Formats: sequence, structure tokens, C-alpha cells
Amino acid sequence: MDSKILQAQLLELIRRTSSRLPGDVVRSIEKGWRKEKKGSTAKYALKVVLDNIAMARDKSQPLCQDTGTIICYADLPAWCDEPTFKKAYERAVVQATKKGYLRQNSVDSITGKNSGNNLGPGNPAFHLHQTRARTLTVRMMLKGGGCENVGAQYTVPDTRIGAGRDLAGVRKCILDAVHQAQGKGCGPGILGVCIGGDRGAGYLASKEEFFREIDDANDDPRLARMERQIVKEANSLGIGPMGFGGSTTLLGCKITHRNRVPASFFVSVSYMCWAFRRDGFKLSEGGKITSWLYE
Repeated sequence: MDSKILQAQLLELIRRTSSRLPGDVVRSIEKGWRKEKKGSTAKYALKVVLDNIAMARDKSQPLCQDTGTIICYADLPAWCDEPTFKKAYERAVVQATKKGYLRQNSVDSITGKNSGNNLGPGNPAFHLHQTRARTLTVRMMLKGGGCENVGAQYTVPDTRIGAGRDLAGVRKCILDAVHQAQGKGCGPGILGVCIGGDRGAGYLASKEEFFREIDDANDDPRLARMERQIVKEANSLGIGPMGFGGSTTLLGCKITHRNRVPASFFVSVSYMCWAFRRDGFKLSEGGKITSWLYE
């Protein structure tokens, strides 16, 4: 397909992701706002969040001053090879930065110099896979630094919190991560959790859980129960939006698992802020967007 058409469609994806929250996220925030006590700081904080969401959508401006790490997943059909996709996406990122959809957010870790165009080693973060499907599927998220900072990884058994190598121990790890985060992750937050795997695979899988919708149900009934339990218990801690108190600490919790070696047992917890920016589309070989993945 024409690389310029691909670039233009990817630019639109970036614009939407930066400025527009998916419906499942907005509904969850509205639900939290309705539950908070009238006149409380928590209710006021969520009203400010909802006003911000509306203004960003209407003005096509970033939802947050931190437009975050750019994370892109793509399933590539035969007609779109990896070098072509990467070049088109990187050009779209540069263009989006110039237009203000993304802020200049990529800093050299050695020199501290900002690249000015959001390109650099590891940025954007690409996860590309071949597919036999006819369409190109692209999903992306923008993950802010504040919520990234409060992610946590546990090695169990963890005697500090009394967590053993079982689901009860996993629960203790997750709730400890919520307690440690307090309001620092721009809550209310969403958790992505991976039980098992190695250190790298666990964190990667935990972030992939953010592509699930907040109101879906886990295919594994054991993990489905734990997801509901974690949200209920976290919302009883009194942390609330931005740490101001209240009953809306978490909007959701999504859990997966990976096999591990007997010597290691990790619980990886990734935290997403209320600005839960993710979107995606399916694209035909002719360059037409056939569907958006999150409405």
C-alpha cells in the first residue's frame, strides 16, 4: 500500500489516542463520580477529570501534559513488512509531535538531551508480529511517567508482607502495590498484573492486559474472581482519586499469568492512570480503516 496513506492513518490513530479516552474508561470514571459523596474532594477531583476529558476530545488536544511512552503493537499481514510499518509510524510520530498531539517527551538517558521529535532508542516501543489475516491491526497506548513510576514487581515468598507462592500471596502483593502508590499514580488507576514469567516477560505481559476493556471478564474464573476482589478491596482502602480519599481508588484490575521456572515466582504489577489512553484500528490493504477497536 501507499506509505503516505499508511502514515496519514497512523497519524489519526495517534491523535485519537492522545486526545480521546475510550468509552469504557469514561463510563468507569463517571460511575466513580456518581458514587463519591456530594461535596467531597473526591467528587470534585473526578468532575475535574471528566471536564478535562471533554475539553481534550473537543479540541483534539492531549489529555495530559505527559503524553507518555509511545507503545505500539501491530499484527502485520503479508502486504505490510516491518521496515515499512516502522518508518511510517515513526514519521507519523514526528508529525504528531509537530502538530502538538504529542509533547516532546523522549530524553536521552545518558546525556539528558531531549530528541525534540519523540524518536530515540526504544521510543516508540514496537511489538510487531506477522499474521495471516488480510488486514493490518494496530493497537497503541500512551503511558504516562507518573503511573509508570508506581508499578512494582514482587518476588514471592515475600516475608515483608506475608505473601506466599499462591493466589492469596498474589492478592497481598497487588494490594500492597495499591497501598504504596497512594495518590502518586494519578488515580483512580487501572492495574495490569502478571503472575509468573521472568522479570521482563512479566512486566511485558502485565502491560498487555491494558488492551482489555475495563468491563470485560477474565476467561479464567479464578482470575475473574480475583480481579473483582482486588477492585472491591482496593476501593475500601480510602485512598480515592489522586489520594484525596474516597471510594474510587481503582477503576479496574486485569490479571494474566505465564509459566515460570521453579526457582522464581514474580508478581508484576503495572499501573495505569485515569488518562487510560489506548486505541487501535483495522486497516485494509487499500488504506481504509475498516473498524476502530475502542469506541
